[in-house]
Amino acid sequence: MPNASKRKGNAYERELVNQAIASGLDAKRAWGSNGESIGEHAEVDLVVEGFKIQAKRRAKLPSYLKPSEHVDAQAIREDHGETQIVITWYDFLDLLKLSRANHGQLEQRTKRTD
Repeated sequence: MPNASKRKGNAYERELVNQAIASGLDAKRAWGSNGESIGEHAEVDLVVEGFKIQAKRRAKLPSYLKPSEHVDAQAIREDHGETQIVITWYDFLDLLKLSRANHGQLEQRTKRTD
């Protein structure tokens, strides 16, 4: 694998899967960062407890995307778009564990009301 960027991305995907598994969650990485290898869309890099995730690692993220130390999450939305939520990876894993403990795997997500 000659591309340093590709190596960095693959290592990041493995890191996320290993952290999820260490947290007691089901997780798997798509071979070659291609979700089709695990029966998902090509953009899916890993699946954690049924959540399809595309992993992106950058040298620096815009500061407005990162929640400050005073909040738990950052809500963002482009004009006329859908609201997205930014939380830390470990907060996400904790939410998945809490969901699993209380209700089993999430089978149905909240319906959108646009």
